[in-house]
Amino acid sequence: MKTVLKLEEVALFVLGIFLFNRLNYEWWWFLVLILAPDLSMIGYAFGNKIGALLYNIFHHKGIALLIYAAGCYLNIEIAQLAGIILFSHSAMDRIFGYGLKYEKGFKYTHLGEIGK
Repeated sequence: MKTVLKLEEVALFVLGIFLFNRLNYEWWWFLVLILAPDLSMIGYAFGNKIGALLYNIFHHKGIALLIYAAGCYLNIEIAQLAGIILFSHSAMDRIFGYGLKYEKGFKYTHLGEIGK
């Protein structure tokens, strides 16, 4: 089952690349921005609760899709880009086993404990 879930996330990452390709940005923007959502880990400097909250906001695919959809509806390409980056980054993280965080610490995720 673990392999099937990872393959699903690979497919979602490829979807993100496809959607990015439809925008009017150079490819290097994708490469530069793909790790930007990890800046949300700065929240852990203020404790596990704030850290988990910020991390989960920036790594939630539903929020990413809402931002992308709003960008499409309002014809705001930068919002579409932000949604695609958040979505693609979240899929990439899930491929490597990094899930949404619990408040008890960074290594506790909805996919299981990191490092086990």
